[in-house]
Amino acid sequence: MHVHKYERWWMLFGTCMLVVFLTIIGVAAFLDNINPPSGMQRIDPTRVAQTPPFDSPGLHKRADGTYEAYYVAQVFSFTPATLTVPAGSRVTFYVTSSDVVHGFFIPNTAINMMAIPGWVNEQTHTFDRPGEYLLLCHEYCGIGHQNMFAKIEVR
Repeated sequence: MHVHKYERWWMLFGTCMLVVFLTIIGVAAFLDNINPPSGMQRIDPTRVAQTPPFDSPGLHKRADGTYEAYYVAQVFSFTPATLTVPAGSRVTFYVTSSDVVHGFFIPNTAINMMAIPGWVNEQTHTFDRPGEYLLLCHEYCGIGHQNMFAKIEVR
């Protein structure tokens, strides 16, 4: 089989570029100490509804005055669908999924997580301004994805 010399040159160039890019990514990951999350909580995705505290998702007040919000994402809804939070409160969100990968995004806040079956993701935010916050799924999870949302009322 005859391969034209310019085609050979472009194949060599593409292969060299791939090696360069993978080397840069590998070195950057090593130097920045980037590695997969290892401190995350695990949960059996087939038993989310029977596993405390996800068996009663919602807002729970802690002794120190902060709040914990437990959310379960499933096709095509969040549980709870509505959450009422006192203004000025610090809330730690704990999110998991019982079926497929979902997103957990609250616009105008720093909350942006993924709900992954078998894992519990967490993030904390202080709600200083009263109002209504929309909670969206930003990972395509199926044909009803556009209807997957919830709301957080800060009063």
